[in-house]
Amino acid sequence: MTPEPVKTPAAEIAKRGERTALTGKVTSAKMEKTIVVEVQRLVQHPKYRRVVRISKKFYAHDEERKAKPGDTVRIVSSRPLSRLKRWRLAEVLTRNASAE
Repeated sequence: MTPEPVKTPAAEIAKRGERTALTGKVTSAKMEKTIVVEVQRLVQHPKYRRVVRISKKFYAHDEERKAKPGDTVRIVSSRPLSRLKRWRLAEVLTRNASAE
């Protein structure tokens, strides 16, 4: 019986790979440390073969409350933070000019 290799945190992180990242627009920032991000993607319709725009809303954790409505942001997946939140704010890509 061969001994099992010791697992280090760095080895587990490298094995797990990078976290899923999505880019979208902030639709709501009215909650405490929570933003709602709408992510749009293009999908081909299975029957009609036309490209259709699909949008989905994600709840993301914003610790410093940096994001404002209309901003374009990048969110990354994380452990479940609440009933709906499974994403964290990574960075604000562009600011909404009318919000400033």
